[in-house]
Amino acid sequence: MFKNNIKIAWRSLKKQPFFTFLNIFGLAIGMAGGLLLGLYIYDDLSHDKMFTDADRIYRINSDMKFGGAAQRSAEVSAPMAQAMVTDIPEVEMATRFRSIGSVFIRPQDVMDNVREPHISYADSTFFKMFGIELLYGDERTALVEPNTLVMTRTAAEKHFPVDEAVGQTLVINDQEVFTVTGVMEDLPKNSIFKDRPLFLSMSGYEDAQLAEWGNHNYFTFVKLVPGTSGSDIQAEMQSMVGKYLIPYAQRFFPGITEQQFLDSGNYVNYSTIPLTDIHLHSKRSPEFSVVSDIKNVYILGAIAIILLVLASVNFMNLSTAHSLKRSKEVGIRKTLGSQRSGLIGQFLTESGLIAMGSLVFALIIASIAMPFYNDLAGKELSIPYSNPFFWLILLVAALILGLFSGSYPAFFMSRFVAAKVLKGQGDNAIGGGRVRNALVIFQFSISVFLIMGTLTVFQQLRFIQGKDLGYGKNQVLIIGGVNSLEGKRQSFKDAVVRISQVNNATLSSYLPTPSSRSSGTYLLAEDRSQEKSINMQQWAVDEDYLSTIDLTLISGRAFDLDRFATDSSAVIINEKAVAILGKTPESVIGTQFVGHLDDGGNLSTVIGVVKNFHYETLRDEVGALALFHGGEYASNLAIKLNGGNVAQTVAEIESIWREMAPTQPFDHYFMDDSFNTSYEAEQRLGQIFMIFTLLSIIIACLGLLGLATFNAQKRVKEIGVRKVLGAGVGQIVYRLSVDFLKLVGLAVIIALPLGWYAMDRWLQDFSYRIDIPWWIFALSALLAVGVALLTVSYQSIKAAIVNPVKSLRTE
Repeated sequence: MFKNNIKIAWRSLKKQPFFTFLNIFGLAIGMAGGLLLGLYIYDDLSHDKMFTDADRIYRINSDMKFGGAAQRSAEVSAPMAQAMVTDIPEVEMATRFRSIGSVFIRPQDVMDNVREPHISYADSTFFKMFGIELLYGDERTALVEPNTLVMTRTAAEKHFPVDEAVGQTLVINDQEVFTVTGVMEDLPKNSIFKDRPLFLSMSGYEDAQLAEWGNHNYFTFVKLVPGTSGSDIQAEMQSMVGKYLIPYAQRFFPGITEQQFLDSGNYVNYSTIPLTDIHLHSKRSPEFSVVSDIKNVYILGAIAIILLVLASVNFMNLSTAHSLKRSKEVGIRKTLGSQRSGLIGQFLTESGLIAMGSLVFALIIASIAMPFYNDLAGKELSIPYSNPFFWLILLVAALILGLFSGSYPAFFMSRFVAAKVLKGQGDNAIGGGRVRNALVIFQFSISVFLIMGTLTVFQQLRFIQGKDLGYGKNQVLIIGGVNSLEGKRQSFKDAVVRISQVNNATLSSYLPTPSSRSSGTYLLAEDRSQEKSINMQQWAVDEDYLSTIDLTLISGRAFDLDRFATDSSAVIINEKAVAILGKTPESVIGTQFVGHLDDGGNLSTVIGVVKNFHYETLRDEVGALALFHGGEYASNLAIKLNGGNVAQTVAEIESIWREMAPTQPFDHYFMDDSFNTSYEAEQRLGQIFMIFTLLSIIIACLGLLGLATFNAQKRVKEIGVRKVLGAGVGQIVYRLSVDFLKLVGLAVIIALPLGWYAMDRWLQDFSYRIDIPWWIFALSALLAVGVALLTVSYQSIKAAIVNPVKSLRTE
């Protein structure tokens, strides 16, 4: 019987090529979308699981409040790793990483440098903890000695043959000489080390050897003994505050106790997070690598399920729309002795064949779309054709989807009453209207929900782009790596400013766009108690910083070293710092700070106050900031351009660079581009929303087309009678369309509150956000109604213009 069912199903599908194509196309779109989203989700969920004993590795986090600033950091102090191993028996080993940003690197016998980003110092236990084996070199000794490094295959290939790399020497930043002691394979793109080309030996990094419990600059990982979880070491880890951190603080606040520290509203809380949870469950600053959000997995997973369900619902509607044409077939088969179970098996066989055909088309669509999808998602995904488990999942999923999609039509058509359908009363024998209407409402509710989500995401991004950030980011060119110029920083700046299209330029250590930052704790000279201390970002800038970046000075003055020699120890703070100090912008002028706890107590005098500006993303509140005069320590030159021929201006600046630093790469970018990278996740989410919203609308419209076709077939004699009695095409189109528009209207009523709730929750991640405007609700509803009207109108007009003689000739 199964072989017979296959033959009949194949013949039936060939008889109706357009109907078959619509069903296969609708399911293929849903399958392709589900496959692409599934690969994305799998990649996110498998992050860092490739490492040996990944389930036993945890990162130490710190939550701190001191000096009026609360921080959620992924870093802890340098000595904590050793203390964890020494004091906590459950800790098997620990390893640290210290990010230092970008470096210039070259072999000793080569003059031209290569710029490598995301460089870290690492402990020698790194390889053992993560189970990483070297292609060349011995992982047990690779980073034991000072001034040694390990590099990835790709990084090594830039300088010498990979198999000859071990033992070679490299110069870092034209100063320190390192010996290559190992080469490893490029680290996986779905791992925490994905962007790390070099690891330098921590044993040669002086800061890492100091017992500075107050400086939290080290990403610290621990491997626990089998059977132990992070919660088992929580109490012992937290006890280190009183055991180590408070004695360290007593160097600066004599006599302070842990209770006094807590009573003043300050705290330091340590916690652990599993390695495999970091990518989706960690929102700290800074992070060792770019992380995602578990909410995105839920959102994309929901969209994948929605697409598949919509495609399935579309199949049901199209199949029931086609059922009138097969009603006599069912009647004859029943008359000849077919059981209902046999009919159900026949129709499920057909849906299974359609599902298999859809799977083939879905794989073709997904393969074609994959390069564009990777660009959109920022990943390097591929379809694992060689994985038998992948094919097993795919085939089982396709069969389940086919059976699910065909179940309602199969049970629906197998209920036809043979006597009625063979008497020509098929339209009266066919029911199921409520189910079909519910399916249409479901489809368009989802479409309206996705339309509203897409509009809200893009409106929030538009708000971010248009918000007054408190500084000027347009037409600002950033030249990185100016620290490689050594004593020529100022000369380079002076030469650049002389270019006609350059308005101004400034040397600075940090910018208001994404970059590594530094903060420190400062004490008031008038009251050096820990209650009056303040934690601030500390940026080294020159006297042109405010004018180049367009910061607004609301009190005091800018740096002017030519007139005031004391400005070398002056500081400009922002409004947030003033508020923490409990002063006004006017009264804070002249206030003196004792320098950062580790800087020897140098005094800095406040000479100005700038208006708050958003140097973090709009997800975060503006924090306290201090600008110190120190262009000689700058690593960036920010250049404000007048416009004109930007490419020519950049070429002139590069020419000056080549003269002053012929061996250094010319690294440049625009500040607004850097700003936009802060919101790549939201931009990608918006684009994914938009694409899959369009797919959902296409699938919903196919389902609505199926129902409109079914309705027109069912009411063909009614339409003929109305035309004979004088009804016009417009009246008939109205009668056929209004019922569907009611369904779409009900879908809008259901979807809008759900869309508002979901997007309001998403917006809560931003400290600065939009209120969802009324027009998003209106536009979402209008788009859904408009698309539905266009879809239904086509079929309605087609039915309305049929000659009534054809529909009534059998009466």
